[in-house]
Amino acid sequence: MTRIVSLLVALAVLVAGGAFFFAQQTPFTRPAAAQSQDGLALATFASGCFWCTESDFDKVEGVKETISGYLGGKTANPTYKQVSSGRTGHTEAVQLKYDPKIVSYDRLLDYYWRNVDLLDGSGQFCDRGSQYRPVIFTHTSEQKKLAGESKAALEKSGRFDKPIAVEIAEAGTFTPAEDYHQNYYKTNALRYRYYRYACGRDARLNELWGDEATH
Repeated sequence: MTRIVSLLVALAVLVAGGAFFFAQQTPFTRPAAAQSQDGLALATFASGCFWCTESDFDKVEGVKETISGYLGGKTANPTYKQVSSGRTGHTEAVQLKYDPKIVSYDRLLDYYWRNVDLLDGSGQFCDRGSQYRPVIFTHTSEQKKLAGESKAALEKSGRFDKPIAVEIAEAGTFTPAEDYHQNYYKTNALRYRYYRYACGRDARLNELWGDEATH
């Protein structure tokens, strides 16, 4: 009887230890991944205010969902107030779920370049600070390769008289923004349109791209 009790105690310790191990291995926020659970591919871009980035990419055929959020910092589960202070290291970003059978990653990159001030690494348009810095966050080695080649081609083209300031970085943990930020351009259409105009976003994109601007 004593041996049976001892075995049961030992088994309980092993189970508890295993549960603790797996609990330690499971992050409480969603890590970077190459695909979403529904089989769509993921891509993540930062180009200043995520309201605008979300609005821009929702226009692309093959993009099935856009989520505004925070990426690139060290603070776990940051809030908008924390990120907007510029002290967490995050930047406002938008994560896309897209169908690669309809739109390629190369096409998304081409669209991104035409909707970002690629010469400004200190913010975007009227929004200043590292929390608005432009970044291409890559989820796979293939995305990293394609993003690097795309950036190098633009630099080599000689089209711009300043170096391209957009960073290419591996995607880490993405924290979705608060609900009121999602689809802001739809839920607060008048305020959004005024903000976008007053911030000079489209005017600057026209300066950079002329007839090639896609906003």
